[in-house]
Amino acid sequence: MKIGVMLPVGDTEGPTGGVPRWADVRAIAEAVENNGLDSVWLADHFLYRPGGDDPRTYGIHEAWTLLSGVAAVTERIELGTMVLCASFRDPGLTAKMAATLDLMSGGRVILGVGAGWHDPEYEAFGLPTDHRVGRFAEWLEIVARLVRKENVTFDGKYHQVRDAELLPAPEREIPILVAARRPRMLELTARWADAWNTAWFGVVDDRVKERLAELKTATEASDRPEGAVARTVGIVVQDPDQPAIDEPSPSAVDGSVEELAAALREYEELGVDHLIVAVEPVTPRSVERLAEAARRLG
Repeated sequence: MKIGVMLPVGDTEGPTGGVPRWADVRAIAEAVENNGLDSVWLADHFLYRPGGDDPRTYGIHEAWTLLSGVAAVTERIELGTMVLCASFRDPGLTAKMAATLDLMSGGRVILGVGAGWHDPEYEAFGLPTDHRVGRFAEWLEIVARLVRKENVTFDGKYHQVRDAELLPAPEREIPILVAARRPRMLELTARWADAWNTAWFGVVDDRVKERLAELKTATEASDRPEGAVARTVGIVVQDPDQPAIDEPSPSAVDGSVEELAAALREYEELGVDHLIVAVEPVTPRSVERLAEAARRLG
C-alpha cells in the first residue's frame, strides 16, 4: 500500500494570516521524499468561505502552479491533485497541463479530478453552478481520451472539441483519479478512471467499508476487470506531541506511533491501494512520524 501526504495550500486562521509560504510547501514535499513515503497531493480551490454565521474567507494558493514547483524540487514521489476542479479549467487545457507536467517530472503525475462543490468560490469568480455532474461527465471524457493519446471530436451540451489531440503526445497514459461518492459519479469513475478516492476518515469504520463496496458494485456493473480502478482513501492523522491546530478533525487518528501503524495496517488489510494523509499539524515532524508508522507495516 502506498502512502502519501496532503501539502499545505490554504489559510488555517482566516484573513489574519496562515497561508503557507512556498518554503513551507517545499519543506513538506522534501520531508515526504526524504522519509520514503510515496506521494504528495494538493487541493484545488480559489478560496473558501464557510458561510452561515461565519464571515471568514480563507486564502488558498493555486494548486497546479504549486505542483509544478514541487515537481522541480523532488525526484521520486508521485504528484497528485486532490482534486482538480473541472469547472476551473477547460478540458483541453487540463489535459495539456497534465501532459506537460508529466514530462517535466519524469512520469510522476496522478491527475486527480472532480466536479467541484463549493458554491461561494463559483459565485465569486462567475462560474456556473448548475448541472455540475453533467458538465463534469463531458469534461472527463475529453480529458481522459486526450491523455490516452486519442484524437478527439466531441459535440456535447457543455463542451465541444474538433479533431483535438495533444501534441507532443504524452509519453505515457497519465493515470486519472476521480473523487466520487454518489451513483452517477461512481459510474463515471468506473468508466473512465484509473483510481478512485473517498475521504476524510480516521480509523477504519463502517463508512469506509460501505464506500469501498459501492465502488466495487460500480466497477462490476461497468465490466471493468478486478483491480482496474485503484482504491485510494483520505484519512486525517494528528500528532499528539505537537500543538493542536485551531480546528482539529474530530475523527482523526491521534494515538501513538504504534496505534497509527495499526490503523494503517487495517487499511492495507482492507485492500486500499493508496492512503492519502492529511497530517495535523502540517509539519516535517508530522511527516517523519507518519513515515515511522509506515515502516512498521513491514
